[in-house]
Amino acid sequence: MDLRQIFLNNIAQTSDSPLALEFVDSEGIYLIDKNGKKHIDLISGIAVSNMGHSHPEIVKAIQVQAGKYLHQMVYGEFVQSPQVKLASALIETLKGFQTSSGLSLDNVYFVNSGTEAVEGALKLAKRYTGRPEIISCFKAYHGSTHGALSLGDEDFKRNFRPLLPEIRKIERENFEHLDRITSKTAAVIIEVIGGESGVRVSTKEYLKAVSDKCKDVGALLIFDEIQSGAGRTGNFWAFEDYGVVPDILLSAKGLGGGMPIGAFIAPHELMNVFRDNPILGHITTFGGHPASCAAALASLEAWKKEIRPEEIKRKGELFKELLSKHPKIKEVRGQGLMLAAEIGDFDFLLKVIQKTIKNGVIADWFLYCDDSMRIAPPLIISDYEIRKACQVILKALDSVKE
Repeated sequence: MDLRQIFLNNIAQTSDSPLALEFVDSEGIYLIDKNGKKHIDLISGIAVSNMGHSHPEIVKAIQVQAGKYLHQMVYGEFVQSPQVKLASALIETLKGFQTSSGLSLDNVYFVNSGTEAVEGALKLAKRYTGRPEIISCFKAYHGSTHGALSLGDEDFKRNFRPLLPEIRKIERENFEHLDRITSKTAAVIIEVIGGESGVRVSTKEYLKAVSDKCKDVGALLIFDEIQSGAGRTGNFWAFEDYGVVPDILLSAKGLGGGMPIGAFIAPHELMNVFRDNPILGHITTFGGHPASCAAALASLEAWKKEIRPEEIKRKGELFKELLSKHPKIKEVRGQGLMLAAEIGDFDFLLKVIQKTIKNGVIADWFLYCDDSMRIAPPLIISDYEIRKACQVILKALDSVKE
């Protein structure tokens, strides 16, 4: 059997039609197949490879750390340099930002993934407030573990019930729904920019209203920046453009430079509740793995040296300009290099994506929005590469029949 057949036989499948693409190498914005053909990666492994594939400084950091030590002890027991340095660097990106209660985001809990960051944040909110209820948005994806899945939409969680009780839903940008946030609410969890709903950009007025309502009733505000963070929208954190600071901030995906890591960040005053009643209120074996932390720190340092926020925003506008010209593209929305091109029904979109992949551009759609193409390339993509990728997409649109 060839590798593809072994993949289909031995790797657990979650759909009847996996892409089953095979790449043997990578460099910058390119994934390279076994024939040496370079493919422009327009999705970055779903907003993961923000600084590109095989970035030399990230690779070097992993190699150096692997030569020193890998796993030592469960999270939070030993002083491990990569964890400490990364936590300090992340807190530095949050200097000057204070929650609605006047507290600083100065305490980091490292986990392995975005869904684990969500789980930790839900526990922290419930433990700190002593309240049972969590509010999330319709068409929001926060992960697939039981707690995170409970926040999602019914189609994806129906067959896995019973899940967490006392989950309530609100619609993004619906001010009337804010009345659902009450004195029973432990936290509202919301993406600054809705990812799997098809890149839905919040208004400043709405996020401010959510924050004010949470403060009024004593609920915590959780910002899920698992997709939008780590520089994807231009600033390191998307919330920087909104004038609203969360009580708990979530990160993963692009944070690790290609290595698995997640984090939830909160003030000491909140995070301290994990210390007692019970002791070890949240624990993880591999969270904050030294190699992942070293990679994340190198990625953050590379972002600071190589990326200018205004350039990311300009590149996003270039994508919008080039793609919006086509009559079959109804809208290109988003911020920075977190974009969605709305094309049409799923059958047509799928044919277009299959065509772009065949012609060397890797594209995708969204979990809760199957009429739009995901555009989230590595942040290092050049203007020339943007134009080249858009040319492939536009040709695909011309050649595929509706």
